[in-house]
Order: sequence, then structure tokens, then C-alpha cells
Amino acid sequence: MDGIDRALLAALQADATQAYADLGKAVGLSAGSAHERVRKLRERGVIRRTAVDVDPAAVDRGVLAFVMLQANVWMGDPPTRDALAAIPEIQEAHIIAGSASLLVKIRASTPEHLQGVLRRVFDVEGVTGTQTIVVLETFFERPLDISDPDAAG
Repeated sequence: MDGIDRALLAALQADATQAYADLGKAVGLSAGSAHERVRKLRERGVIRRTAVDVDPAAVDRGVLAFVMLQANVWMGDPPTRDALAAIPEIQEAHIIAGSASLLVKIRASTPEHLQGVLRRVFDVEGVTGTQTIVVLETFFERPLDISDPDAAG
């Protein structure tokens, strides 16, 4: 991946709806060349998906919680992944190292809704406990910094 690919990725993270002509202009390429590079980035799996960033509060999902799951069995297998994926309020699930086995990100509408989600999490086989952190305010969220790590010095 070269600097032009990185510049294309940064531009797409800022606004994925840009026309290829605008993308090309931003990085010094023709529209066709920008389109071809983006296509290759998709084929290689660098660009995993294109999505719309929705304000959770605007769609009644303003309660954000990070929950660490303790377990008495290994939780890194497909049955656990599938059970957690079946709970739509769970946005992310990560196998972690430390005192817990998994970390999940949950979006709910109210504290009561969150409590119901936690009950469903407890129904997942192997889960023995949770530690929940409720977010009061988000200072910022940022896209992945794709600048060349070698260029930073």
C-alpha cells in the first residue's frame, strides 16, 4: 500500500459518498484511476464495507455500555460468537486477555433495556459474570488512522 492508497482511504473515511472524480482530484489521479485503486482495495479486503454513521440517540439507542464477560469455558468458538451475534443490541464482540474472556459493546434505548440485554447475555452458555461500564458522554470517536506508520518516524 502506497501513499496514494492511504490518501484515498483517508478521503473515503471522511466521506465515502464522494464521486471518483473528486477522490481522484484530492489525490492527484484521474477518476478512472481512483476507481480502479478503490476497487483493488476492496478486492484485497482493505476496505471491508461502506456504511452510514447513524447518531445512536436519534434512533433511540442512546445508552452505550461496554461489558466484560467472565466465563468458565473457552469463549472463542462459533457457538459463543453465534449466540452473541443473535443479540442485535450487541454491536461488537472481542475476545480479550485479562480477567474477562470477552468484551462486548452494547447500544440500548434505556437502562431498563440494557438490563434486559444483560439478562440475555447471561443466558449465553459459559457466561458466569459481567462487569458493565455505562458511558455517560462520548468526547469523540475517530476513524482508523491509516497514515504510514513508518513516515511518523
